[in-house]
Amino acid sequence: MNTLLITATEESTGKTAIALALATIAHERGQSVGYMKPKGTRLQSNVGKTLDEDPMLARELLDLDAEMHELEPVVYSPTFIDGAMRGREDPAELREQIRTQFDGLAEGRDLMVVEGGGSLTTGGIVDLTDADIAELLDANVVLVADYTQPADIDGILAAVDDLGENLAGIVFNRIADTAFEELNSDVIPFLESRGIEVFGAVPQETDLAGVSIADLADELGADTLTDIETDAVVERFLVGAMGGDEALRYFRRARDAAVITGGDRSDIHTAALEASGVKCLILTGGHRPSPAILGRAAEANTPVLQINTDTLTAVERAESVVRSGRTRDRRTVETMADLLGERVDLDALIGSEVATDE
Repeated sequence: MNTLLITATEESTGKTAIALALATIAHERGQSVGYMKPKGTRLQSNVGKTLDEDPMLARELLDLDAEMHELEPVVYSPTFIDGAMRGREDPAELREQIRTQFDGLAEGRDLMVVEGGGSLTTGGIVDLTDADIAELLDANVVLVADYTQPADIDGILAAVDDLGENLAGIVFNRIADTAFEELNSDVIPFLESRGIEVFGAVPQETDLAGVSIADLADELGADTLTDIETDAVVERFLVGAMGGDEALRYFRRARDAAVITGGDRSDIHTAALEASGVKCLILTGGHRPSPAILGRAAEANTPVLQINTDTLTAVERAESVVRSGRTRDRRTVETMADLLGERVDLDALIGSEVATDE
């Protein structure tokens, strides 16, 4: 059996999309594939109620019948971390719990895909970093990394050292067109000269760059003031802090954007609702817009969200959500699978087609 642990140099590198895409590709190639995420990090509250949809999506895509506590044995919540600091969590027991669940999930499988935590070092407080889990499960590690400038190589080399002999190789993800030439001509040859395998590099893809309005509202804790579909994708945010006429010219140049502005700026609301590239309004300060604005939003089919924070905080939180690259649907995984098929040596990672008897 082949066990792949997918980890990343830092958070928000597309690790989940790559892990689930590799699993589905192997499944389509005729392999029996299992999945596990030992440390759940996408949580609804600090009392450990998991909101981690990665195992749920994996269960759907791979037709798994395992329970959530088997797929995700450790809920890595703030409460868990606090308990670990106070000595209420036993690292040896946690390791045994993960190993036991893994053995059950892996029985009869050709491939086990293990998804790492938020980043390579998540879990260190209980000696369960991704490097520790790779050792525990005897897994081959695929390191997912971004690359924008030569200084990024320092972090990659540090991760390589942490993973040691368990490292199988690197997959670069979300590479901008401007960085590809340098990556191919300098960075990859440099890494390969040090005995580090690079399986491929995936370009930045628009379809994977945004977040649905529904997910955005959920992550921001925003109230949705309109009864309009919220499945459109937002890729960027515009701050409405100018006059109405100037705002309209500004917004008309936008594409797949959300406008963030005070709930009392009806002139900005009106301008945003006249721009086809504005997909939603996010109103700050706890101010509710007038019925006339909500009526115009309904006519324009533009959802309106309301959040109680100030505009600057809302912008920072919203941009953080988009940077996180949440992977929550089949479309995202299918898109990543196509990109991996074009850009990555899949045979080296998961093996070739399994022969079937006719």
